[in-house]
Amino acid sequence: MFDSVVRSRRVVTAEGVGPASVGVRDGRIEAVDSYGADMPAREVTDLGGVALLPGAVDVDTGVHVPGQGLAESYRMVGETALRGGVTCVVASPAPARPAITCADTLRVHQRAAASSPVPVLFLGGVTPGTGPLDLADLQAAGAVAFRCSLSDGGAPDMASLDDARMRKSMAELAALDSVLLVHAEDARELGAPPVSAEQRPPRAERRGLERVIAAARVVGARTHVGPFTAAECAALLAAAGPIGVELSARTCPHYLCLPSEALAPESPAHACRPPVRSDANRRALWSALLAEDSSITTVGSGHLPAHGLYTLEWSLSALWTAAHRRGRGLVELARWTALAPAELLGLGGKGRITAGRDADLVAFDPLARVVVPPVDPSPYAGRELTGRVEQVWVSGRRTVPEDVPDGLRAEGP
Repeated sequence: MFDSVVRSRRVVTAEGVGPASVGVRDGRIEAVDSYGADMPAREVTDLGGVALLPGAVDVDTGVHVPGQGLAESYRMVGETALRGGVTCVVASPAPARPAITCADTLRVHQRAAASSPVPVLFLGGVTPGTGPLDLADLQAAGAVAFRCSLSDGGAPDMASLDDARMRKSMAELAALDSVLLVHAEDARELGAPPVSAEQRPPRAERRGLERVIAAARVVGARTHVGPFTAAECAALLAAAGPIGVELSARTCPHYLCLPSEALAPESPAHACRPPVRSDANRRALWSALLAEDSSITTVGSGHLPAHGLYTLEWSLSALWTAAHRRGRGLVELARWTALAPAELLGLGGKGRITAGRDADLVAFDPLARVVVPPVDPSPYAGRELTGRVEQVWVSGRRTVPEDVPDGLRAEGP
């Protein structure tokens, strides 16, 4: 007797998309069998043509909401994550109060995150004053990876690193077998004040990427750059592998979906760092993402309430809307949002629908039309998207996100 069984004619597994039944016991996937398999369970959900995806793992998520306490911020981001099909949040170390730059502040965030309805993991912040003992203590306390910035990516809580400090941190993290996430805009290439697209040109990303590659090549560190937006730098990113640099990148749906020419003056997307770029750049960024053996491996929400960016709820639908128009399928969607982020951080229980993994599942209707409310605080306000999160299972516990119409229901055995 399983605790629950979820059936769908469009289950996304390592083998592709097809009909299957997923048996869950004690919060983990115990079996994946045929659609009509006899699998007794206390609760059975038949999704029919609604797809079943692995839950998304959102990396470098900004959590702290201005004016809200830390625990309330984590509760809010967890509820938003459920509505967006995200079953694991990997919180950014900054901007936050306090910034996650030592084991003590990490423990403050871990206690506050107990109020979140989805699991929360943490990135440790690397600053000019971070030493090897700080990194080791952060990892021992639970940091799954680390993050630094070459400009204002961690402002105001994490100062930018110079080349010497970056190389030293990379060497220390390589010894810990961890990965470093880098906000790679070079501070010396930003204008003043660096709040507009004109003051944050693509050359800032190019110069920062050159610095990252040079440092990583010396020390052999695993590095993940993000957010990556300047498509003109895709060739530089791709060239890192052949010279022995283990470098990959993350982009965000708003960079793939929203050209700067289409942004209203009041759009929250103007707060993006790096900025939303031109339509020509957007198309080229898609080409880089879809290239064979692309170094852009993950797509994350870029949710950052401290800058007014509330993107977590709509990122999966926005990404699917644009990907589907380009002939891409649910396998790619799951790879960008679930499998690749889990593999990047070594989260062996996440990212796949297969026996032995956590039962983090998302019922996603790929044909549903969703109109984002005009008053929504996200950059997608007023837009029509394709794809809707219907139900979510976190470690086997089923929830139906708010504002989803009645439809699919679980049944008894």
